[in-house]
Amino acid sequence: MWEPYKKGFKAWLQLEKSLAANSVEAYLRDIDKLTDYLQVANNLVTPAELELKDLEKFVQWISELGMTVASQSRIVSGLRSFYTYCIIEQITKTNPTALLETPKQKRTLPDTLSFEEIEDIIAQIDLSKPEGGRNKAILETLYSCGLRVTELVNLRISCLFLDIGFVRVIGKGDKERLVPIGSDAIKYINIYKNEIRVHIPIKPGQEDFLFLNRRGSKLSRVMIFILLKDLAAKAGIEKIISPHTFRHSFATHLVEGGADLRAVQEMLGHESITTTEIYTHLDREFLRNTLHQFHPAFK
Repeated sequence: MWEPYKKGFKAWLQLEKSLAANSVEAYLRDIDKLTDYLQVANNLVTPAELELKDLEKFVQWISELGMTVASQSRIVSGLRSFYTYCIIEQITKTNPTALLETPKQKRTLPDTLSFEEIEDIIAQIDLSKPEGGRNKAILETLYSCGLRVTELVNLRISCLFLDIGFVRVIGKGDKERLVPIGSDAIKYINIYKNEIRVHIPIKPGQEDFLFLNRRGSKLSRVMIFILLKDLAAKAGIEKIISPHTFRHSFATHLVEGGADLRAVQEMLGHESITTTEIYTHLDREFLRNTLHQFHPAFK
């Protein structure tokens, strides 16, 4: 009964939302879980016939199956997207997910690196080796632009506008954004591009990717994780480090420096400001200083 709806939803996610194949499959699995529940409950009705109380029972069911709060929340988000599609395609006139509560979860913040710790990590790079110059350019770019690791490894030479201090980044859902890039990152990209990369035999089809391995292919995400882990260990930093740590630190340092949250949202490529708000993890001393500076009761 639900197969035509699932097929239509899949096409909508691919064509209208431009989602990657993995994301599309994740959404479809969420709908599969719903139809599994409806079969178990002997209530296999159409999307238009489902009510809020049915979805609340479904959320309770997946909770009793032992799913984490994060997984439950993701499934509820998937259902909301499905009903957005149903409303647009006039499959249903009402949206039963409108009042469906998302299971509450604690937002855990990743470790944040201080500017000094980031400098310590970058200082561990051995610049006497060709890959050292490349790695320096990689980490300077990662911190300067706050990129996702996928955005970094897919960065193209044709997307560099270093003369005016910007790079064009292709983010989630193939959405493009222009991100400012700092002078240090520009300097080390130019050194890598003009003095190191020119000596690499590049594989056909890989010519436009900025960062290449020694075999002339674009880097893998895993390689960036390993690089950071090794450098952090050499710097004696015991925090859990990943490329996302650099992105989180980039945003935290901006906010602590007084940057507008909307500007940070734009640079990070977040669709919703609520996603950006988790990057406003500010220490108490900074908050106290802000109150003393701006609140009349603290002056």
